[in-house]
Amino acid sequence: MKVTETKLPGVLIIEPKVFGDHRGFFKETFQAERYKEAGLTLPFVQDNHSRSQKGVLRGLHLQKTCPQGKLVSCSSGAVYDVAVDVDPNSDTFGEFVGVELSGENHLQLWIPPGYAHGFCVLTDTADFQYKCTDLYFPDDEGGLIWNDAEVGIDWPIKDPVLSDKDLKLPTLAQIRANEGG
Repeated sequence: MKVTETKLPGVLIIEPKVFGDHRGFFKETFQAERYKEAGLTLPFVQDNHSRSQKGVLRGLHLQKTCPQGKLVSCSSGAVYDVAVDVDPNSDTFGEFVGVELSGENHLQLWIPPGYAHGFCVLTDTADFQYKCTDLYFPDDEGGLIWNDAEVGIDWPIKDPVLSDKDLKLPTLAQIRANEGG
């Protein structure tokens, strides 16, 4: 597998080996020892799968006191996946990494605990999987508004379909102000 570092500390693009022939393909989506060698040392405790329609944007999500590391991929369709540094004490606060994940390119993105994460669907539907390093706690949810001008994500869709919850997420300025007390 090929591992590429990004501009955000710890955020990695992973390209698993895909073995294909006239019958289809085979790939390992996770193998503990190999991923440990790549730096993914936290245990995974929960696997999630979502299916969304074209134009849906989910995010940007995080858990405040029980942060989740996420190994994400898209098994069918395509998404634009984003990780944002929301730690006001970080040198890369407000910076993001965006990458297209699809059933065709087989890429994965490793997002360490503490980053905000989201994706938008580029195809008619997309199946999205993520392995998490902590359990989901609804009362611990936090995040960042998807269209914060300070971050400047150039989402490849117009007029995304969003949940009411995602429309109410804070800006970086609000996150920075709350961190300051």
